[in-house]
Amino acid sequence: MIRSILLLAAFAASSISVAQYQPVDVGSSVRFSIKNFGINTGGSFAGLHGKVNFDGNHPDAASFDVSIDAATIHTSIDLRDEHLRGETYFDVKKYPQIHFVSTRITPSATTGEMIISGKLTIKDRTKDISFPFTAVPMQDGFLFKGNFQINRKDFGVGGSGPISNSLEVQLTVLTKK
Repeated sequence: MIRSILLLAAFAASSISVAQYQPVDVGSSVRFSIKNFGINTGGSFAGLHGKVNFDGNHPDAASFDVSIDAATIHTSIDLRDEHLRGETYFDVKKYPQIHFVSTRITPSATTGEMIISGKLTIKDRTKDISFPFTAVPMQDGFLFKGNFQINRKDFGVGGSGPISNSLEVQLTVLTKK
């Protein structure tokens, strides 16, 4: 009898299903900010797509596999945007996607946030990153928000000069089934 209960419990735990969602580009934002000549400047990317498997009751079973189109970089200055699409920065002809795949999601017992860890790939260079995020249930999906910092040189983005090595990324990702 006890053996049957244990088998049933193991089956139930292994069959936790998380719902699959698609990021929605309209209503989402991937923004960045960086200092250039000591002045804060920034921009955004579009073209968000991928798969998000998420259940708010079981965030540790979730997974994210999302990309943005590097060529969509927008800073409100066309000449700068073209420069950033070039070989020295994002080299969008050779590396058209910026890609993130989660490896672990850990709920926080105190803040209501979760910590997502994963692999960020820019220009064929992959680095481990972790950052806090929130998940708010919406009709037919979730709204995920998070911020993280990276060193642009870790990904071979940009040369030397008056631009900071550290940049901040702010994510607001809307998903739907």
